[in-house]
Amino acid sequence: MNKRTFKLAGVAILASTLALAGCGARTDAGTGGATGTKVAKIGVIVPLSGGLSAMGLGIKNSVDLAIKQANASNAIPGWKLELAAEDDAATPDVGKNAATKLASDDAVIGVVGTLNSSVAQVVTPVLSSANIVQVSPANTNPSLTKGADLTNPKRPYANYFRVCTTDAVQGPFAAQYLLGAGIKKVATIHDKKSYGQGLVENFAAAFKAGGGEVVAAETINPDDSDFSAVISKVKAAGPDAVYYGGEYPQAGPLSKQMKAAGLKVALMGGDGIFDANFIKLGGTAGDLATSVGAPVETLDSAKAFVEAYKAAGFAEGYSAYGAYGYDAANSIIAALKTSLASAADAKSARSATVTAISAVSFEGATGKVGFDEFGDAVSRVLTVYKVTDGEWKAEKTGELK
Repeated sequence: MNKRTFKLAGVAILASTLALAGCGARTDAGTGGATGTKVAKIGVIVPLSGGLSAMGLGIKNSVDLAIKQANASNAIPGWKLELAAEDDAATPDVGKNAATKLASDDAVIGVVGTLNSSVAQVVTPVLSSANIVQVSPANTNPSLTKGADLTNPKRPYANYFRVCTTDAVQGPFAAQYLLGAGIKKVATIHDKKSYGQGLVENFAAAFKAGGGEVVAAETINPDDSDFSAVISKVKAAGPDAVYYGGEYPQAGPLSKQMKAAGLKVALMGGDGIFDANFIKLGGTAGDLATSVGAPVETLDSAKAFVEAYKAAGFAEGYSAYGAYGYDAANSIIAALKTSLASAADAKSARSATVTAISAVSFEGATGKVGFDEFGDAVSRVLTVYKVTDGEWKAEKTGELK
């Protein structure tokens, strides 16, 4: 090899070495972060389209806010967090596909979701098989944390947690409120989905135990829009109130059609109807809803969240579960401070994150955030709201007695 050839070869080798060194130092997967910064993604699986998108968008935006705040404060040195939001359309099959997509992304280390308990039933097994922690801001079906036999509770999935209380608390809380208001006869209606059916079952059991009578028990289909047949049956039973298990897209029109048919009694439901859209769709004065926690606007712990959300300029409001989505995201972020501290990459820290989140405890926007041995929220606070002057107004806040 002559000197010229040797020099050219040396330059080529040096250039190649530098290029390889550059590739090895940059671990931000081309996201624009500083050299040496590693990426971990927090997924979101909620309805971003369809009738329940108001709640889903409020959750997604709130998770986005928590991630941006964590990055701004360098909460996890050496790491950049990113949002990976997927639309489940409030449908189990779509939710399962969303979970499969996130689980296949090695950068995903946790997921906030879902809104619907029926969607969680198919999403959680997928995330569990990938050791990805899941924290729901809104699932209330007790079986998700305690299994099908609530008399002998066994935790189905170690990766599943929630920051909201359950139907086992929410239904009886509503029953106690109605009994305390002098309501002795109710009719129940649910939409046959896991959330609605579970809510009605827990409500009915507590209402009967408290001396009340369920004079009619009816169901509708989730996509029904004409409720005249069910209303006729319920009206004939002469209830003092109707308790509905389901969500606002059906509950609002149901309330409107009830009154138009002469069944002029209050419709009461759970957190699934607690949204301004319930009123827009036909909910009327005197209708009632329970929702988890205390009114966000009244909590000192939530003031910073509310102000930051408004300042962020999101197009949608935070809705009923925004603050819970924010706390769910921050519970994952709190766990990541431990699990990512010495991790080489996000995927290898998934199991450690599931372990770390069990010990998480902090004061969140909604109050005390922490989990019991089943992954359930330690807080059991609920509020009854009433439609008054065209909007939801808080009537009573407390814990189940």
